[in-house]
Amino acid sequence: MATGYPRRIMGVETEFGVAAYDGARPALSPEEVARYLFRPVVAAHRSSNVFTENASRLYLDVGSHPEYATAECDSLSQLLAYDKAGERIFHHLSQQCDEALRADGFTGSTYLFKNNVDSRGNSYGAHENYLISRELALKSFGQQLLPFLITRQLICGAGKIAGDKFVISQRADQVWEGVSSATTRTRPIINTRDEPHGDSHRFRRMHVIVGDSNMSEPTFALKVGSMLLVIEMLEAGFDLPDMELADPIAHIRDIAADPTGSTELSLAAGGTVTALEVQQRTLEAAGRWLEQRPDEGTPNEEMARVVDLWSRVLDAISTQDFSGVDTEIDWVIKRKLLTQFKDRLECGWDHPKLAQIDLTYHDINPSRGLFHVLERKEMAARWIDDTAIEHAAVNPPATTRAAIRGEFLRAVREADLAHNVDWVHLKVNRPEPRTVELLDPFANTDDDAADLINWVTSQEG
Repeated sequence: MATGYPRRIMGVETEFGVAAYDGARPALSPEEVARYLFRPVVAAHRSSNVFTENASRLYLDVGSHPEYATAECDSLSQLLAYDKAGERIFHHLSQQCDEALRADGFTGSTYLFKNNVDSRGNSYGAHENYLISRELALKSFGQQLLPFLITRQLICGAGKIAGDKFVISQRADQVWEGVSSATTRTRPIINTRDEPHGDSHRFRRMHVIVGDSNMSEPTFALKVGSMLLVIEMLEAGFDLPDMELADPIAHIRDIAADPTGSTELSLAAGGTVTALEVQQRTLEAAGRWLEQRPDEGTPNEEMARVVDLWSRVLDAISTQDFSGVDTEIDWVIKRKLLTQFKDRLECGWDHPKLAQIDLTYHDINPSRGLFHVLERKEMAARWIDDTAIEHAAVNPPATTRAAIRGEFLRAVREADLAHNVDWVHLKVNRPEPRTVELLDPFANTDDDAADLINWVTSQEG
């Protein structure tokens, strides 16, 4: 992977909140819901940690949080389609869960929420993964990214009610370090644990855990697209403004509480810069980069859409007139909706009705979730279409290593052969163990894998 090369392997991991209600009353623990939710998965695969037919990973994480990790993707719209496909896969499981619960005499309903914090303050993640060159020193690379990442919540936060106020990010309050190898203990912005899921001589995987889960397609596109542009610029040695911060993590919660972007950040070289200025300067550089960016990976036409939305959001923050982006950015959409109810109820932000609306926004059930209602009323904009999401739910990405994994999974499951799969390995266990290692995430064909799949196919029947 050459430095500055725009085609990039990436993926996102999303943990979902779970609940079961009988009327307004919580009726089952998250552990009980998760057990019912994964019952069909365990029945089919004898495990709650599996790869699905679209080559993504489905599993039950610590704390009874269902998690979905997209297959390897190499363009923005493709990644968005696979992220949204995860919602559909889990919604289908929740429907099966409700049927099983009704059969056992439970009359309520289960809920899956694509958010990042529950009513008890427990946090769960929305992690981004970007493959970068092994030649880059991840820690120093990460330090250069931190000013952008701590202020990125201005353009792509999901928003939430926090006590007696509305804040623009759900994850900002849960992050305590800039760059670290820890994940759950201190929750850094960038995790440096060395797990490339590929050839460790060529690749590193940059694991970003500061972002919010997004319901809005344009918000997701802006979150990932802006990040891609900044990574590309850093790899290419492009002229980016020096905004290294004296203490990158010190003001992340202040930024979340300040939708004007006027939070002042101390620069390592002296002086200050506001959160909004960090984004404005980065956007200006991204616009210049786009003029010379090779048209590979995510097309320049789509990156131009990202830059346009980015510019409009920053203009909205600068003027405090959000009418131009109030169907595109999660925290803006949600705040507008909550403010309407708040004014109608003549209440403070701590009213329980507002908390219910806040949570219901993230319900992934398309017939019930509040965000989906807004989408149907064209009060929430789209970035891709349903056809792309439906295709992604049942087919692996055709342009990456995931295509090989998906073909292998179809073959071994049709032949009913015992097997093991992870991000890198394909293994048939019997009648004799055979393993293929796929170290290049960019390669969508492999001769050894093709031979193994042909052998598996010959065993069918």
